[in-house]
Amino acid sequence: MAQTLRRRSQHIHELLHRHYREVVPTNTQILWIVIAVIVVVLIGAAAWYFTRQKRSQKLRERFGPEYHHTLRTLKSRDVAESELREREKRVSQYRIVPLPAAERTRYLESWMAIQSQFVDQPETAVAKANQLVREVMDLRGYPTVGFEQAAADLSVNHPAVVEHYRAAHRISERSKQGVADTEELRHALVYYRALLEELLGKRGAIRDQTVLEGGREHNGKFIPVD
Repeated sequence: MAQTLRRRSQHIHELLHRHYREVVPTNTQILWIVIAVIVVVLIGAAAWYFTRQKRSQKLRERFGPEYHHTLRTLKSRDVAESELREREKRVSQYRIVPLPAAERTRYLESWMAIQSQFVDQPETAVAKANQLVREVMDLRGYPTVGFEQAAADLSVNHPAVVEHYRAAHRISERSKQGVADTEELRHALVYYRALLEELLGKRGAIRDQTVLEGGREHNGKFIPVD
């Protein structure tokens, strides 16, 4: 009887030992599991990094200098890129339309009158240039309620000239305060001209005249050409 119980006990022990070896992994198995987990994590990290780099490259190519301007302003790559993507999303909801040929011609003619006025009334000319640009932006479908958002919206489709818009705006504000000199005002007019040509789809369409062509005296001061 005792011998039978001993044999049964030994048999149960062997079964338990075999089950333990089948269920509990060995050190080698644990090592391979750890390696597999690390490989999966690395592949996931590499995929995330590649996707992020590709997305960043796409934004840099679309926004050009504006990408770096936004990055410097917000001081964070993630925040800057989120801002640029938000601009794209917002502007995609606008109805941006080109101007009819007749309208483009009318605005070019208006600009030529403003450019000629600069010789004797530079402050007035710059103020009118600002108003003309805002009017064209509005007709194209860009909201112009606030300058910062207007500039941000403009950067989506016209990144090459949005910095001109900011520079011209700064000078225009100084002009309103009566502290902008003639040279600054001339630069503002050049910036507004580049922006207007871009908005009209007529790059190089506006020929330099008088003060912007060969330089001309204004109140005894010679204004050179860029």
